[in-house]
This record gives sequence, C-alpha cells and structure tokens, in this order.
Amino acid sequence: MAFDFGLIGIGASFALSACGSALGTGVAAMAAVGAWKRAFMQNRPASFLLVALTGFPLSQSFYGLILMNTIVGSLAALNSGTILGIGIFGGLAIGASAYLQGKAAASACDAFGETGKGFAQYVLVLGIIESVALLAMVFLMNIISAMAA
Repeated sequence: MAFDFGLIGIGASFALSACGSALGTGVAAMAAVGAWKRAFMQNRPASFLLVALTGFPLSQSFYGLILMNTIVGSLAALNSGTILGIGIFGGLAIGASAYLQGKAAASACDAFGETGKGFAQYVLVLGIIESVALLAMVFLMNIISAMAA
C-alpha cells in the first residue's frame, strides 16, 4: 500500500492552525501576566479584560478545524496534491494570523494594563488580523467547493 501524501494536508490544515493559536495565546498570556504583575506591584486593580485579549488567537484553531472538515468532506473530488497544498498553505495562513494576532494582543495587554484605556480600539485591531484567517478559510473552502462540483 502506497502512502498518500495528501493525507498530510488534512492534518496540516488543523495542526498548523492550532500551533499558531498556541503560540499566539502563549505570547499574549505572557504579556497579560506581566501587566497583572505591574498592577499588583503598584497596588492597582488587575483587569480581567486581559483574559479576553489573550484568548483572541484561539478562534483560528476552529477555522483550521472547519477547513479540515471541508477537505475531508470532499476527499473523493480532490487529488492528493490539491489536498496537500490546501492543507499546508491554508494551515500556515491561518496559523500565521493567530501568531501575529497573539503578538498584537500582547501589545494590547501591555497598553491596556498600563493605561486602562483603549480596549475597544485594541479589539478592533485584533479583529482586522482575524480577518486574514477568515479570508483564507473561506477562499479555500470556495476552491474546494468549485473543484468538488
């Protein structure tokens, strides 16, 4: 039995997205902990809103899962190279968005922890970065649908 390299693409679509989410939330969490430490040292209240900023990159794991399920649902219509390409490049795009969103969330944690201001603006900026992952997922799902038709 020959190994089908397309199967790597199925796992890659989710795994690379999840890796980006793990890295992004990790970076943001480190900044949140640092902001809380500064607040405690200055006898100021530590805002729980930093948890929300820290969690933003988690959604990209779901986008990778949705992409993976779309690939699996269309296996019969796709060749191995297509599955491999969509899985790897889709997972990379979604994962990169998650990681960079986490870095931006870390900056937002630092700024909000210091000033207590600007939360809505920080959420808007994180939403723009999130759009990259959504666009990658939706466009790749459209490609899969077109090829399966």
